[in-house]
Amino acid sequence: MSTTSTTMTSPRAPQTPLSRFATLQTADRLLCGVLIALSLFALALGIAYGVAMALVRSGLLAPAPDTGYRVLTLHGTTAFFYWLYTAQAATVLLLAAAEKKGALALRGLAWAGTALIAAGFVLSELAAIAGPPLLYEANPELGTDDPRTVAGMTGGYLLLAAGFALIALSSIATVLATRRQADGGLSALGFGLLAWAGFLIVSAVAAVNAFLPGLLWASGFGAFPHAATTDWHILFHNLHYLPLMATVLVWYALAQDLTGISPATGTAFSKIVFASYLVFVPPTSLYHMFLEPGLPESVRVAGSLLSLFVSVPTLIAFLIVVASLEIHTRAGGEGGMRARLRRLPWDNPAMANMGVAILTMLIGLAFAFVLIQEKLAPLLSDTMFVPGYFHFFAVGTVTQSFIAMLAMAVPAVSGRPLWRPRLLCVMPWIVLAGLLLFGAGGLGAGLMGVPRRVVDIGYGGEAPAIWRPFMAMVGIGGVLFASALAVSVFGVLRSLVPGRRGLAAAAEPHVAAARSAAAPAAAAWTGPLAVVLLVAAMYGATIGAFELMQSLPVTAAGGGAH
Repeated sequence: MSTTSTTMTSPRAPQTPLSRFATLQTADRLLCGVLIALSLFALALGIAYGVAMALVRSGLLAPAPDTGYRVLTLHGTTAFFYWLYTAQAATVLLLAAAEKKGALALRGLAWAGTALIAAGFVLSELAAIAGPPLLYEANPELGTDDPRTVAGMTGGYLLLAAGFALIALSSIATVLATRRQADGGLSALGFGLLAWAGFLIVSAVAAVNAFLPGLLWASGFGAFPHAATTDWHILFHNLHYLPLMATVLVWYALAQDLTGISPATGTAFSKIVFASYLVFVPPTSLYHMFLEPGLPESVRVAGSLLSLFVSVPTLIAFLIVVASLEIHTRAGGEGGMRARLRRLPWDNPAMANMGVAILTMLIGLAFAFVLIQEKLAPLLSDTMFVPGYFHFFAVGTVTQSFIAMLAMAVPAVSGRPLWRPRLLCVMPWIVLAGLLLFGAGGLGAGLMGVPRRVVDIGYGGEAPAIWRPFMAMVGIGGVLFASALAVSVFGVLRSLVPGRRGLAAAAEPHVAAARSAAAPAAAAWTGPLAVVLLVAAMYGATIGAFELMQSLPVTAAGGGAH
């Protein structure tokens, strides 16, 4: 897509952080507040487990093997499932209610979904703590001697799936109700919310397909689920890209609220981009199965080709957001790129978090491209390369984007100002510094063959000495970004405590206002240039990985893919 001839649409009145959510009903604020608190509690636990794992992997802690794998299971279960998907449930409800500017539709379903998510969270945590560690995919092959743990993990995940499906139904009904309002149609964001909520329901069905056979076997009502690994790959593909779609929608909403302008490409094109997720994502799941034994070579080649399309919707949406932000800054006056960047509202925690999210997405995409190559996947998929690149997405892109949205929404939900916004503006950049250190260590360790599913990588002193400095970087970087992220979580939770309505607006950080006059036509080249640099980085990283892999005497490869 080219934005070289794009011009800004007529600016509308700039929104404050509260205006999108100002019409939330009291009952809806309570519901969204409960979901936000539950999601942030899961994130806080996930951070604690993650810090423990970073210290273990760096050699600073040496727990018993079962304890190490149990913490690894708890980290994946809590952070990947219960933080990311409870946060999505809260965000889709918040944005749907803001679109309707009135009460949520089918609120009872949303409350029931919230209760199911909470019950699933408790069940999954207890099963992971009390039973043998099954890793976060609840692998039944690891629980053949203790079916009760399999039942607990799979049952918890099924409750989570049912919960976010019910919340998605409430969100769909709420957005559809906007068609009866005075404007008589869906906005681009409303259309995107429908696609996102529909994707959530599809993922809930995939979760039933993946986990119900394990629950039936563990409960004595079915045969052992021999196809569990394949079913997990199908589910994981959806779960992997759902948060990215959510991130794009969050950026779309935040860009409007922070700058006061409409997206540069218009409503119709934005709807096409959101709909394209449903076209590009489902057929591209084959690359998750590159390590499956007996996978035909033709399927591997098809998987590599299809995987090239998986980032298309996200990149196009990225172009829209970046071009819109650039056009906004050009409207503020003349100056070079540094001067224009300074015009963005960096003193708003939402902008700081979104800025870091955009940067880390570009970094993560460059190395994700390496991993989806059919020849490299068998060498890297079971190494530290995976957590090294994946945390750029999971923490840097998705988590920071959700924190940005919550920083905008929580003052309206609670009625009190955001806690220490200046401090919260600094935390995303510390997260970025920690991620760069963690990622460099993880990627380097992966290229050296360090396995990712082995807690003690010392191998009785037989492991290569070069592994240690890379894993020390993983530990230091993990503690650094986790500490900064914990401060952001505390700040949002502290702001969620109910206060007197009306106090929040006076204490909100600055929000950039768009000029009242339309900006002159100008070329928005930042987005296209970023994509060119991204493609160059992808090919450079791929070539470098191939060359390094060929020079290593020993490589780590295993089964199970992602």
